[in-house]
Amino acid sequence: MSTVKPLKPTTPKSEMPKLSTVLFDAAQAVRQVLAGQSLTEVLDAISRERKAAVQAISFYSMRYLGTAQALSQLLLSKKVPNPLVQALLLVGLCLLTVKKRDEMACAIENPAEEELSQQHIPRYQDFTVVDETLKAAQMHKKSAPFKGLLNACLRRYLREQDSLWEKVQQQEEARFNYPQWWIDLIRRAYPQQWQEVLNAANTPGPLTLRVNRRRVTRDDFAAELTQAGLSHLLYGEDAIILKKAVPVQQIPGFDAGLCAVQDAGAQLAASILPLANGLHVLDACAAPGGKTAHVLERADVEMTALDIDAKRLARVQENLQNLGLYSDKVHLYTADASQSTWWDGRLFDIIMADVPCTASGIVRRHPDIKWLRKQSDVSKTAALQRLIVKNLWSLLKPGGYFLYITCSVFPQEGVEQAAFIEQSFSDAQRLAAPGQLLPIHPQGGVSLHDGFFYALFKKQEK
Repeated sequence: MSTVKPLKPTTPKSEMPKLSTVLFDAAQAVRQVLAGQSLTEVLDAISRERKAAVQAISFYSMRYLGTAQALSQLLLSKKVPNPLVQALLLVGLCLLTVKKRDEMACAIENPAEEELSQQHIPRYQDFTVVDETLKAAQMHKKSAPFKGLLNACLRRYLREQDSLWEKVQQQEEARFNYPQWWIDLIRRAYPQQWQEVLNAANTPGPLTLRVNRRRVTRDDFAAELTQAGLSHLLYGEDAIILKKAVPVQQIPGFDAGLCAVQDAGAQLAASILPLANGLHVLDACAAPGGKTAHVLERADVEMTALDIDAKRLARVQENLQNLGLYSDKVHLYTADASQSTWWDGRLFDIIMADVPCTASGIVRRHPDIKWLRKQSDVSKTAALQRLIVKNLWSLLKPGGYFLYITCSVFPQEGVEQAAFIEQSFSDAQRLAAPGQLLPIHPQGGVSLHDGFFYALFKKQEK
């Protein structure tokens, strides 16, 4: 993957209109994602005062990039050689098509609570989008010469939007906003629900908290949220879902470690496991540490957490310290879970294997994933998962429990891997677990959890 360096605008910062600056940054983000870079990393380089606005527009653009790409092909006689100009056009088209999506949403009855859809939809007047996109183009010498082309394309879309929209909706990549291979895979896997699965992932997930039961009861914490005017739902055993997202600094007790952000689907891991004080537990591929922390909140165990990325493992330690969970019973290792060079020879009572995957189940929180992944990545991650499982199974005590987890909705990384475990280890007894969780709401609307797969096994004593 080649790194694309962000371009610096030639116009002094003080002279740039706010929206045009945001559009320039958002276009750069889109350009960098199309070159193979993570949107999270790209946004980390954006200045704090503009980051929220840039994120809103770049996330929206990632969600509906397929439609914008199809429209750009109809509007352009040939491909624009300048990737920044192409990205500006894509962002502009995404913003101009917001009204079309609003019309489609109004035509569909949605019984789910509207408050749970925390999507910051960037709505602007058509003339504002066009004018500010052109101003954004003027901010760099490489894009300024294409101002006329951008103007012609955007205004042509506005003149012909009904016919253009009808044309692109005939293309599946444009209608569902995923690469065709992804659409085909989901359709084969879920023939009755495939459209729901695809559409649901284009709706941002709610902000979900995990209450730190070591420091506060959920009922007491919920009362604090009510007092602070934060409407919410109780979910599962430890989760609270905010009906409207707010910066975490506005959540009472967040900085004091009374809660942490964790999707409701991810919180199932600790409740599935037969936890008890004194057990020796391994969380493999642990970063950022949500499941590690949740186990420590629920039981006094000796915890080993490992991750191949030292920086991400450092974040695990920071999170545990903030929650008051880091102690001499917690051992952190930077290591490859497919190997045992880090292991001290002591078998584990419980192993959580939240293995690397395509992350296809969390696209609604990371919409760049669907454009970064390739079809070949599915088989590659599946092969790595099997290597990790084979190694970790050998570290489990007879009578111990093994929880296989992925944040994927692809069967190759879920149900097929569970079958592999059953077939590969004669001492593996499969137990009850949720299996495949799809990020869809049973009544339509916003799902209360991301896409996950869970399979629980017990290692039989010989």
